[in-house]
Amino acid sequence: MSIGFDQTIPILRIFDLAKAREFYVDFLGMSWDWEHRFEPDLPVFAQVSRGSLLLFLSEHFGDGTPGSKVIIRMTGVDTFNAELLAKGYRHARPGLHDRPWGWRDMTISDPFGNTLVFSERIAECD
Repeated sequence: MSIGFDQTIPILRIFDLAKAREFYVDFLGMSWDWEHRFEPDLPVFAQVSRGSLLLFLSEHFGDGTPGSKVIIRMTGVDTFNAELLAKGYRHARPGLHDRPWGWRDMTISDPFGNTLVFSERIAECD
């Protein structure tokens, strides 16, 4: 039997459901796939997605550390950047940065201090 890995799904800590929806759905254009609470007044655990990108968002203590950094390999970072800038989101106007190791990055922090780095290979590196 061979070993295989299907997908990594980071869990990002959030503290405000409305702000999380505004950032991940309204700004990043992700779908709010589902959410779960053990009881109505308990913390939420949710999934957001866009294409093959899945992220878990959690209000639960111990799920993720505020200030985490996730690097998301993708294609079309220039188009994604233009899409986000066109929205005029008041809390983020991400730029593009070409890295000496051959990747173009767009870095965005969510309202909870987590950093998302959308990264596309633009050149082979020595």
